[in-house]
Amino acid sequence: MSERVESWWARRQWSKGLETPYPVGAYRHAWAPFPALWRQYHADLNAGIVLSQVPPAADVLLQWQCDRGHRFVATPAEQRSRPGRERRRSAWCPECSDEANPSRVVALPMRASVTDPVPAGAGVVRERRGRRQASLCDKTPDLSVGEAFTSACAPKPASAVEDRLRADVHERLALTTGMNAVRVQRPFFTHVEVWPDLVFPELRIAIEYDSIGRHGVEHVGRREEADRRKDRALRSAGWEVVRLRTGKLEPLGPHDLQLTSWNGRALDRLVETLRTVRGPLLVDAYLR
Repeated sequence: MSERVESWWARRQWSKGLETPYPVGAYRHAWAPFPALWRQYHADLNAGIVLSQVPPAADVLLQWQCDRGHRFVATPAEQRSRPGRERRRSAWCPECSDEANPSRVVALPMRASVTDPVPAGAGVVRERRGRRQASLCDKTPDLSVGEAFTSACAPKPASAVEDRLRADVHERLALTTGMNAVRVQRPFFTHVEVWPDLVFPELRIAIEYDSIGRHGVEHVGRREEADRRKDRALRSAGWEVVRLRTGKLEPLGPHDLQLTSWNGRALDRLVETLRTVRGPLLVDAYLR
């Protein structure tokens, strides 16, 4: 019987007696012929387990997300058994596939008489579930994907803590200041740019400070989903994300830190995390 990825991983840890029963890259060759599945699989949706750690024959329920943002659950066998490798991307997502080949048919209203003229386009009308696309903002400069810049559309800092965080980090590290956006490949809402709280172009690392806010609704529910989308957009552009999560918010990525508050100890933990992500040789070169 198929089981959730967390339960499956814990069971394999117990049976093998190892913290990491399948190392990263163990099944890379098995998944290599399926580039569409590499795009749809995200480790942050599957307990931090990357696709190359999953045996193709494992009876485990994995969560996938297509390029349009539709999420669905399927086992490795179900995904790999979809017919054909070279085909349109929508075929790899059940919802997109249904939109491309809708099963529901809506008949046109009957004519009052068979002698009435047949209206243009008469026949079978297929009902498609589509969303009206908002126009993209044209203020983003024409830059390469992954390039940092100063955006005219970026919002101002939302809290005094973010200003203090920015000041403390730049006091410790001699990194470029003033940039607040990163050019991404796919649209993020109505922009092709995202606005992290801190942007470090030398390290290609973005820092986000997350709290639940005064009313307890920030960075939860739909807003958490937006955070995950933002992280994926940055990682697709060659950046890494470190989120500082407060107010009992759970980590979203492998490098996120859970903090009770921002202080000197939290700054030390952040700098150490930057060393882990990019290596001490590079990070220490910017220490003041």
